[in-house]
Amino acid sequence: MAEADGLATLARAGALRVPRVLACGTSAGEAFLALEWIESVPGDAAAAERLGAGLARQHAVVAPRFGFARDNFIGPTPQVNAWSDNWAEFFREQRLRPQFRLAAQRADASALQSRREPLLQAVPALLAGHAPRPALLHGDLWAGNYLVSSRGEPVIFDPAVYYGDREADLAMTRLFGGFAPDFYRAYRAAAPLPPGWQRRADLYNLYHLLNHANLFGAGYALQACALIDRLLA
Repeated sequence: MAEADGLATLARAGALRVPRVLACGTSAGEAFLALEWIESVPGDAAAAERLGAGLARQHAVVAPRFGFARDNFIGPTPQVNAWSDNWAEFFREQRLRPQFRLAAQRADASALQSRREPLLQAVPALLAGHAPRPALLHGDLWAGNYLVSSRGEPVIFDPAVYYGDREADLAMTRLFGGFAPDFYRAYRAAAPLPPGWQRRADLYNLYHLLNHANLFGAGYALQACALIDRLLA
């Protein structure tokens, strides 16, 4: 299963704890995944620092190319991970364009579709001069996909793993409320960010806003349109 493979890849990195996979397979046409139970407690500054430092160590695990050994999912949406040498092309063709295709099937698709080609054509310029290494990403890193164990360990789960720009993981941590300031301080202390990361964060978060628009509706589509207008301004 795709999620089990992603968890195994993160576990091999040895940077952050992930739940052990106890069993996975299919039954009666439905897939299942059984994970170890980890008792969670409220996080504190120390746990946030451990998460930031651990994520920096995870991002230090790199591959020769962008992508992953298999396709997987971002939430319930299929995510294509074919290998590529070009990050801008990978992000445009394997992240943004498939989401625009899905959005075209929506009844309220016109606003997004009118912005599709200008945005896709702008991706190389928006990423010009940026040459990230293909870092090991969680891929869906928001506050609902990590916990703090009773031993104070940050634990990450529900990944959409691939090798990409590490800034894409950090961008998503800011999308739905953000993580604690201690997390960002610890990450930057271990792995400083290059100039221009704020603008690239908007571009990377467009992928997740489009996915949410396709899954949950018009409110996210309006946010995506506003973000595209800001990127193209």
